[in-house]
Amino acid sequence: MEFETLLESRRSVRSYDADKKVTKEQIRALVEAGIQAPSWKNSQTARYYCLMDEAVKEKFAAECLPEFNANSSKGAGALLVTTFVANRSGFDRSGNPDNEGGNGWGYYDLGLHNENVILKAKELGLDTLVMGIRDGEKIRQMLQIPETEIVVAVIAVGYGKDAPAKPKRKAPEDILKFF
Repeated sequence: MEFETLLESRRSVRSYDADKKVTKEQIRALVEAGIQAPSWKNSQTARYYCLMDEAVKEKFAAECLPEFNANSSKGAGALLVTTFVANRSGFDRSGNPDNEGGNGWGYYDLGLHNENVILKAKELGLDTLVMGIRDGEKIRQMLQIPETEIVVAVIAVGYGKDAPAKPKRKAPEDILKFF
C-alpha cells in the first residue's frame, strides 16, 4: 500500500468482527514495525504485552477498561498493552534527566513505536483503536508488568466491521510557522 494511501485510510475503529482472528504472526509483524522507530540514544524502551485468548481479553476488558472502551474494543482479535521502561529514555547513564522532558521522552518514543504499529496494522488489513483511558495499576497487576515500566496504552487490533468517516483535519497553515 502506498504511504499516502495508508495515512489517509487509517482510522480509529470501534466495532470489530469477532469471527475474524488475528494471528501471532500478524502481531509479531506489528511489533517488528514498532521496533524500527527511532528512540532516544537508541534506548529502545518500548515493551508490548499481547492478549489474544478470549477469556483473558474478556476479563481484562471488564477489570481494566472503562465500559465505553470495553465496548469499543469488543470483538478485536488482540489487545496490545504498550509500556516503556522508565528513567532510561531522556536520562543519562547516572539516571539524571538530560533535559526538562525526563520520562516525557519515554512517552514520545513509545508514541513513535505505536504509530508504526498502527500503520503496519492498516497495511496488513487490520484496524486499531488506541485507548489511553484504562486502569494502569490493574493492568500492571493482571499482566505482572514490572514497576520499572510505565503502562501507557491499550491498542485493540482486529478486523473492523465499519469504515468510519475521516474526521476533519487541520491544514498545515493552521499549525505551521516558518521563520
